[in-house]
Amino acid sequence: MSALPPDAPRLRAILAFLEQRISDHQAVGVYLRLQRDAVREALTRAEGGRPAEGAGSGPPRRRRPVAPDGGGRRSTGFVVQQKRTPDGPEPAMIHTDDCTMIDGPAHPVRDREARAALTEPDIAPCTFCRPDTELGVLE
Repeated sequence: MSALPPDAPRLRAILAFLEQRISDHQAVGVYLRLQRDAVREALTRAEGGRPAEGAGSGPPRRRRPVAPDGGGRRSTGFVVQQKRTPDGPEPAMIHTDDCTMIDGPAHPVRDREARAALTEPDIAPCTFCRPDTELGVLE
């Protein structure tokens, strides 16, 4: 997301807009939740560090665990990754949370959110970790 305004009233308006769109459009919910979380973080900073109203209702942030056996285990979650290029954003990609091919920031999503996201034409599964197979989403 591009730069957010520094003042609380406009951040609250943006947050309310995103909350409404999340409830209206399940298909784009994953992307909007990520945007909502970014606005909440900016709102917390703008209000001097106080937690934003309704903060914490999204998925908990986790670090990607490193598989000690080099793979060979089922993952415990999924992440969505959006890459940006000079020509614009690339399609989002869903990975298992322990995928070694994740490059850059990735945001945790629940199983049902990952499954729903994989039905969208502009979101692809990682061809290395194959979250679509683990989730039972077949084309």
